[in-house]
Amino acid sequence: MTLAALVDLVLPATCGGCGAPSGSVDPRRSGSLDPRGWCRRCAERVAAAGPVRVPPSPFLPDLPPIVAGGPYEGPLREAVNAYKEHGRHGLAAVLGDRLAVAVREWVPAEPGSAGCAGVLLVPVPATAAAARRRFGDHMARLARRAADGLSRAGIPTAVAFPLRALPRPDSVGLTAAQRVAVARAGLRLRAGRVAAVRDAVAAGVRPVLVDDVVTSGATLDAAAALLRAGGVPVAVAAAVAYTPRRPGGADTPRSGS
Repeated sequence: MTLAALVDLVLPATCGGCGAPSGSVDPRRSGSLDPRGWCRRCAERVAAAGPVRVPPSPFLPDLPPIVAGGPYEGPLREAVNAYKEHGRHGLAAVLGDRLAVAVREWVPAEPGSAGCAGVLLVPVPATAAAARRRFGDHMARLARRAADGLSRAGIPTAVAFPLRALPRPDSVGLTAAQRVAVARAGLRLRAGRVAAVRDAVAAGVRPVLVDDVVTSGATLDAAAALLRAGGVPVAVAAAVAYTPRRPGGADTPRSGS
C-alpha cells in the first residue's frame, strides 16, 4: 500500500467526491470534511440520489432485481474511482455505507420477520490480478463494511465467498453478448463454501449478491446463474452504484460490470 493510501486511512486529505481539501472553509465546497472522506455537500448529494432500483435487462434472464446506492455519476463516481483505481482505501467506509443502504431495501422492516433470520452478502470476487493491483479484494472490503453497518443497525449480517474469479480480458468496449460470455467464463464456484451458504439459506438467511458498479449487469447475471446452479437461490442483488443506460445504446457499457 502506498504512503498516501496509508495516510488516507487515518485522515483523508481531500473529499473523495469533489476534491475539497480537509479544513476548507469555502462555502461552495461545504467547509468541512467527514473523517471518512466526504465533505458535507457531497454526502448530502449522494444521500439524496439513492437508493434506486436498477432497470431490468431483457437480455439477461438470470439477472436478479438490483438496488443501487445511487447513480454512477458526480461525487459517487469520483469516490468509487478514487477507491478502486487510486488506492484511497479509506473511502471503503462511505462506499460500504452506500452498499448497506442498497441492501437495506431488501430486508424486512422488522429484522427476523418474514422468515428472514439474517442477511448473507455474497460479493462478486476480484481476479487475482485486480486484487494485487488494488492491494486486496475491493469488494470484500466493501461487503464487510456494509455487513458491519447492517449488524450495528440490528440486522444480523455476514459475508460469504462462494465464488472465485478466473483471469479474464477487460470487458470495456465489448458488445453485450461478448460481455455476457466473458462474465460467464470468468466465475467458478468454491464447492465447500457453497455448501455452507446452502445451509445458511436453508436456516432462513437471505442471500444478497453484491457488486460495486452495475453497467450491463452481465457479471451479476453470471454470478446469480452459477449460484442457483449450485443450489443457492439468489433472488436479489445490491450495488454501490449503477451506470444509467444511454438512450438508444444502453447495452454497450463503458465501465463497471
